[in-house]
Amino acid sequence: MAAEHVAGRAELEAKLKELCIETVTVEHPEVFTVEAMMPYVQDLQGAVGKNLFLKDKKKKLWLLSALHDREVKLAEVAKTVGAPGGLRLADESILLEKLGVKQGCVTPYALINDRNGDVKFIVDEELVNGTFEKVNFHPLSNAATMGVTVEDFVKFIESTGHQIIKVKF
Repeated sequence: MAAEHVAGRAELEAKLKELCIETVTVEHPEVFTVEAMMPYVQDLQGAVGKNLFLKDKKKKLWLLSALHDREVKLAEVAKTVGAPGGLRLADESILLEKLGVKQGCVTPYALINDRNGDVKFIVDEELVNGTFEKVNFHPLSNAATMGVTVEDFVKFIESTGHQIIKVKF
């Protein structure tokens, strides 16, 4: 059985173009933490996100996106979203299999690769409630950061077949 094709940055950009979504992208050296990324994106408009790929006790998968400086209490998030047994970081092998990216490249744009809908998407409500005009995440590569309007971000997520589970942090 052949492995399913994994979309990369070019396919993501093509999908965004197909959806008539305009982007602003900043190229930068590879970064593996939000702290390392911030000097390169400090002039971008809007919110900068951080992302965690998680699993619960029943091995259900979750992608969480929050403001870059937001303290995320996984126990509280697990209770809010009804994740049995709490939430913890999932293995990189599962991340690669389900979202087609490695650690350091986790991004909601990777939901383009979750064609079976195995990953539930939790988002900091402040990212999508109009507080910010734009949101910025890696475009399947940690060597760039891509910004879109909040409206277009929601349009992209919906185009992947995922629902946005909003959580107040």
